[in-house]
Amino acid sequence: MTGIHPRRECEFQLLRYVPDAVRNEYVHIGVILREAAGGDGPGRTEVRFTRDWRRVRCLDPEADTALLEGMESELRRRLTEEPEGRLRRILEESLSLNVQMTEPKAYLAESVPAGMEELMRLYVDAPARERAARAGGRGAIQARMRAEFERAGVWDLLRKRIAAAAYTRAGDPLRIDLGYRPNGIIRMFHAVSLDPGPAAGPGTRGAAGAGSGVEMAKVLAFSAAALRAGVQRVEQAELELTAIVEPAARLGAGDEEPERLALYRFGVETMEEHRIRVLTTSDMDRVAETARRELRV
Repeated sequence: MTGIHPRRECEFQLLRYVPDAVRNEYVHIGVILREAAGGDGPGRTEVRFTRDWRRVRCLDPEADTALLEGMESELRRRLTEEPEGRLRRILEESLSLNVQMTEPKAYLAESVPAGMEELMRLYVDAPARERAARAGGRGAIQARMRAEFERAGVWDLLRKRIAAAAYTRAGDPLRIDLGYRPNGIIRMFHAVSLDPGPAAGPGTRGAAGAGSGVEMAKVLAFSAAALRAGVQRVEQAELELTAIVEPAARLGAGDEEPERLALYRFGVETMEEHRIRVLTTSDMDRVAETARRELRV
């Protein structure tokens, strides 16, 4: 008979984003889970932040989510490099004024990874109904990109939300999602949703939301040449710019929906005409594996 594995003694703390300390409104954005020390040394500590920043942006439209993502990477790095250091000191030095930490609470977990999944589901992740409503668009592509890069172990090594203005001109609002530099080339990746929105209903003219799904494709295409020249000037490197899109079939862009298919093809061809490599989310495992090899993880 298989024995029941005893649960591990742990403690957890929640991380809250608090844009205004006076109003004390907050959103839970992450979990720190620490396993109790055992006979073989200090316990394991895990840190995870949310993958969906929409709740934060609803509370604070000006929130710097790139800073928050960088904070997660910084926490994980410091906890790895200073495993014997005091957790609270590391956290206090790494957290911003807008991020607060709750008091520790005891928790029994089957394992640290399983415990983290449960705590994220209970306190941080959106309810299933809300997640379903958010399942599409750029956010879904970004989530797939992050999941694959994390699985390859390179997420913390990537640059995030790269300001195009550093390479083009002051005031350029574009920020490229991700990038890294393996050698004499800089690879950048940007999520581009080609979903035109709901299909047109009877009596309507054209596809509903016809411009909404391909606008980013046009923006990226317009920016590509200036980005490429700027990277060459600033970094003395070639730029490989890749757009990650949904597979056409997932958007219902097929022969039975010719208008949706035409919009999808327009977005892809517009980017390719400006030397932007276009891949789908189905290719992300290969992209992440390439990054793992090039970054020598």
